[in-house]
Amino acid sequence: MTRVAVIGVGAMGRNHVRVYSEMSDVELVGVADADGKAAEAMSRRFGGQAYSDYRRLLDEQPIDAVTIAVPTGDHLAVAEDVIARGLPVLIEKPIAATVPEGQAIIAAAERAGVVLMIGHIERFNPAVIALKDHLAQGELGRVFQIDAHRQGPFPARVKDVGVVVDLAVHDLDVMRYVSGSEIVRVYAETGQRVHSTREDLVTGLVRLRDGSIGTLTINWLTPTKIRELYVTGERGMFRVDYLTQDLYFFENATVSGSEWQTLQVLRGVSEGRMIRHVVAKKEPLRAEQEAFLAAVRGEAPVTVTGLDGLKALALAQAVVTSGLEHRPIVLED
Repeated sequence: MTRVAVIGVGAMGRNHVRVYSEMSDVELVGVADADGKAAEAMSRRFGGQAYSDYRRLLDEQPIDAVTIAVPTGDHLAVAEDVIARGLPVLIEKPIAATVPEGQAIIAAAERAGVVLMIGHIERFNPAVIALKDHLAQGELGRVFQIDAHRQGPFPARVKDVGVVVDLAVHDLDVMRYVSGSEIVRVYAETGQRVHSTREDLVTGLVRLRDGSIGTLTINWLTPTKIRELYVTGERGMFRVDYLTQDLYFFENATVSGSEWQTLQVLRGVSEGRMIRHVVAKKEPLRAEQEAFLAAVRGEAPVTVTGLDGLKALALAQAVVTSGLEHRPIVLED
């Protein structure tokens, strides 16, 4: 039985508490939040001792692993306190408010020799995992373009970051993950329409090291939730629907069949079959927590490392800078 605690019971923290409470091999020993009433409400519903001071939770309860889901600006301070006690930690994305703070968290975990994982939940969406597998098997041939659409209404919960760090960071990470290639250049146009202090829409362009191009269409201004990813290549196009966990393949009939083996160049594009791949559905957060606990127990490597989280944050901040300064940003290797 692995004993876990959750620090921060806002929108995502509540879900971490719920999912941990549903796992048969986990004991939820405590929840903490600066809003003591919120912590007490979670405790009454899902178990574990409630605390308004997370340090008391860390000092008073027997804990094997911790999830941190506090506001982004507090990630460094809370993570350092958790790591100083030698406890493995899962930090909700983004890893920190700034790249130097993210580097400090990684360094602290390395010094202490504790497991550090970052909660980039889309890595655990079954449709995204299936897409990566199909791409790795070469089913699309050369990848030409990756298009991300992540749009929806403005969430009242978000106060400390804009849409790029809150949402686009998912797609920047997924592009790296499914392609196996690093993003080397970004350019973005951003706008602020309803958010009081930060950008709430972004249209972005990225260049990957393998030569493929990515686009970002992301906002908090669309009155319906859209979560889709398109990957276009020689043999056709994959479409992921994050919300339904569906994966579709639209075939380029020009290169279908055995003839493809002898083609040296792409001769054209024509409409072919549409295939809906069978994907076993699973709650991504449950899969994320299972992966974290497997790493804590030494049964598997960390799925989303601190470095992964740091790269996603650096990319997101480059997009923000590009939007503010109206210029492309080249990323260092």
